[in-house]
Amino acid sequence: MVFRRVSVVVVASLSAALGFSQQPNHAMLDGTKVSAQPSNDAPKQPLSPEMRGDIFMARKMYREAIEAFGEGPGKDPVLKNKTGIAYHQLLQLDNARKYYDQAVRLKSDYPEAINNLGTVYYAKKSYRRAISYYRRALRLSPESASIYSNLGTALFARKQYAEATEAFQTALKLDPDVFEHHSTYGVLLQERSVEERAKFHYYVAKMYAKDGRNELAIQYLRKALEEGFKERKKLNEDPEFAALRELPEFKQLLTLEPRVL
Repeated sequence: MVFRRVSVVVVASLSAALGFSQQPNHAMLDGTKVSAQPSNDAPKQPLSPEMRGDIFMARKMYREAIEAFGEGPGKDPVLKNKTGIAYHQLLQLDNARKYYDQAVRLKSDYPEAINNLGTVYYAKKSYRRAISYYRRALRLSPESASIYSNLGTALFARKQYAEATEAFQTALKLDPDVFEHHSTYGVLLQERSVEERAKFHYYVAKMYAKDGRNELAIQYLRKALEEGFKERKKLNEDPEFAALRELPEFKQLLTLEPRVL
């Protein structure tokens, strides 16, 4: 079973692009209610191609986003990367790779685009090459939890579990909620596609337990068992779960019927 979920991080607010005001509709002045009127002095600025593309991306209108980004400067690496993401969301991986490549050619030290190239190769099951791109991106952005998480996922796919765990633990130190991010539009893709879904969730549970985040550890253990994790005896053997074993929630997990796959 393949677990498919691509998350996108580094979220950009659209409030300014849409002209949203943070002022209330009415203000109180000397006890009198006064309507807040927008100023007519400042000319309205037209939306740039990038802003329009971002709005389309937020609405999941990827083809329209591609068209909007294409109206911007032809040598803008950010627009090339965003166009690649739009194609990626359409699962047109070859087109996505082409635009990520263009972004990197225009800006060789562009960690988001390099990371995104890694996600293309990961999706194509070229895990060794994905790992190479993730490590290259980390040399440019060593504080990126999402890229460390991607590296861990690719190492996990190659069954390099010790190295994967190390990468995941680094990701958690940098961002304690790295595994909880939901899909939102940005410029850096976070990969969540794993074939051994149950085992992946078990490893995440171990890391949360080691970090003392028992609620999340229980949550991921439940996911692992519901997805058919077969090595159930490890729940009573792995030292990471020592502090959980007396909890009612943990004991309840042990009563779950194994899923037949």
